[in-house]
Amino acid sequence: MTRSLGSWLIAVLVPLMFGSWGGVYAASLDQDVLVIRCGWLLAEPGQPPIRDAVVVVRGGLIESVGSGDKPILQTAQIIDLADQFVLPGLIDCHVHLSTEFTADIRLRMLQESDADRAFRALENAHKTLLAGFTTVRDVGSAGDAVFALRDAIETGRVRGPRVLVSGEGITPTGGHGDDTNGFRDDLFPVPSPTNGVVDGVDACRRAVRHQVKRGADCIKLTATGGVLSNIGAGTEQQLFADELRAIVETAHLLGKRVACHAHGARGIKAAVLAGVDSIEHGTFLDDEAIELMRERGTYLVPTIIAGKTVEENAGVPGYYPAAVAAKARQVGPVIQEAFGRAHRAGVRIAFGTDAGVCAHGINAREFLYMTEAGMSASDAIVSATVNAADLCGLAGVVGAIRPGMAADLIATATSPLDDVGTLLDVRFVMVGGLVVKQGGVSLLRP
Repeated sequence: MTRSLGSWLIAVLVPLMFGSWGGVYAASLDQDVLVIRCGWLLAEPGQPPIRDAVVVVRGGLIESVGSGDKPILQTAQIIDLADQFVLPGLIDCHVHLSTEFTADIRLRMLQESDADRAFRALENAHKTLLAGFTTVRDVGSAGDAVFALRDAIETGRVRGPRVLVSGEGITPTGGHGDDTNGFRDDLFPVPSPTNGVVDGVDACRRAVRHQVKRGADCIKLTATGGVLSNIGAGTEQQLFADELRAIVETAHLLGKRVACHAHGARGIKAAVLAGVDSIEHGTFLDDEAIELMRERGTYLVPTIIAGKTVEENAGVPGYYPAAVAAKARQVGPVIQEAFGRAHRAGVRIAFGTDAGVCAHGINAREFLYMTEAGMSASDAIVSATVNAADLCGLAGVVGAIRPGMAADLIATATSPLDDVGTLLDVRFVMVGGLVVKQGGVSLLRP
């Protein structure tokens, strides 16, 4: 009875003494509640930031957001970011967590196991999270490593960003996602729809269904040739229109969105007409492709940093096989300009880097390339929050700081709206209500 009376007194007197403000301060007596004091808060990217804001987190979710003009009970767990700029955790729509491209990658493919890839994926996930990216979409990884990582993060066995997984990319024989290109035939299993290699409509449908059976969150396809596949077939269309339609229709039938690797304009247009949800790279976009994407609301995930990276590596003698180096020298110089034209024309942009081609953990450099091409810092942040969440099917979960959404927050020393480069030095990271970086120092265990 005494305990019940005490609880009643707290419930009645606290709001009278401190003001209810939507229940924030009464709730702050609960030690599971975090109160975050923000110098500036960009709660809704694309809208003006709020000065001296307070965010309350309970159970990994945002409970309330408001001004900081009320006293905060000293019994609350307070995180003081009053000298920092707080914004939603960033989202990278195009990564490969189990891959880190190096000059010896082809040898490593023959030496490393799925277990090796799993450890690399965890290491890269940590680098990505500490860089401020609290959600990523892994669009193409061999084996089960990234599926296992995603599940381990979801269940709290390891720490990392929220991960969406596509599994094996769907590609034609000899296409960009055919990992046997340039190797002896007896070194790998015969390519088949179970590992994403398809020819014909029936095989396309079977490949999509197999990836969904494995637990894929989305589907990745390669409509055109790619830079890093060791085959001299160029970067234009490699899947027929009926094959593209079969992949997209099957994926959408099963409730999965489709990310489409595409460089050449002809392949981009065929993929957009087939109904893909995003074009990844878009290097050789022409005016017709841009208009088609704008009309249909197809997202562009630009990955400018990947183009810059392969161009630089192609200048190192022996870094790439000859067929790869030739394509890298073509793609690198034009990918940024293509992005700029698409953005100016009104194509929807979702942030993506192709990390794994470039190094993991430097994802924010993409912001510099985007703004160099004419995008405002505000729009670049929207692309990595609101737009990326929408593309990934996570609108209402991440991408803003709003009651009921996941408590994914980051902070920088100065405003990225004034200098987007400050996102290269994220000082604070919270994912799902868990602080993993504070004062620029990682709190993750190895």
